Amino acid sequence: MEKAIKKYWPVFVLPTLAAFLIGFIWPFIWGIGLSFCKFTTVKNVEFVGLSNYLNVWKDATFLHAFGFTTVFTIVSTVLINVLAFLLAMLLTRHMRGTNVFRTVFFMPNLIGGVVLGYIWQILLNGVLSLLEKPLLSLNATYGFWGIVILMCWQQIGYMMIIYIAGLQNVPPDLIEAARIDGASNSQILFKIKIPMVMPSITICTFLTLTNSFKLYDQNLSLTNGEPAKATQMLALNITDTFYARSGAQWKGIGQAKAVVFFLAVIALALVQLRFTRSKEVQA
Repeated sequence: MEKAIKKYWPVFVLPTLAAFLIGFIWPFIWGIGLSFCKFTTVKNVEFVGLSNYLNVWKDATFLHAFGFTTVFTIVSTVLINVLAFLLAMLLTRHMRGTNVFRTVFFMPNLIGGVVLGYIWQILLNGVLSLLEKPLLSLNATYGFWGIVILMCWQQIGYMMIIYIAGLQNVPPDLIEAARIDGASNSQILFKIKIPMVMPSITICTFLTLTNSFKLYDQNLSLTNGEPAKATQMLALNITDTFYARSGAQWKGIGQAKAVVFFLAVIALALVQLRFTRSKEVQA
């Protein structure tokens, strides 16, 4: 059986490889090429060099979306990871009903982003109406915190599960020995638990950073960038440039924005992974 698998492995690999090349690699390469062009369709292409990339940084909506996305990513990443870790600490104390609480906190992650956005739009607008405050689409500050609340509600439970797995791998004997030596709860937390949970922190930070930075569905359904594109994030700004603006030049600029966006996500992920993994080595 093993010899047969080794002999015929290309039969199993080639279909998936072909689908990957046709459905991802080729469109990706073609998309990079189109970022240097002005076009209306892929058959009506005019090479314009770096002008699309220069125009990206002249677009005030893109610069605002970049800053808005950066601030949102920092705030949501910190809140999600801190709250998820605290919940994980609480739910590893052998309290009654732990499994029920874990399930309840994890369930929002199973709901699609668009559905969540519309649900929270109704809830938050209802609360703001009762308080006689402007709706999410009329106030950028409320819109920002609305997206943060939605993202936290969806992601905290998922990250909590990862942190629980990490905390359960901390040897109880090590904690008991520290208590015998007179270590306080804060010393155990910062000197033992957090260093030993660094692999989980690496994973959770990576997921929350990348998910927050490339957020699209929730941004579209909750605020749609309103008011006046003040809550528009990068992914939504790219699709708005590509599809909502008229003129052949905007498709090329939208494609250039997509490439810049891709590079920004890659750079952010690599920096974060290098930083947190260096802490794992020290631990």
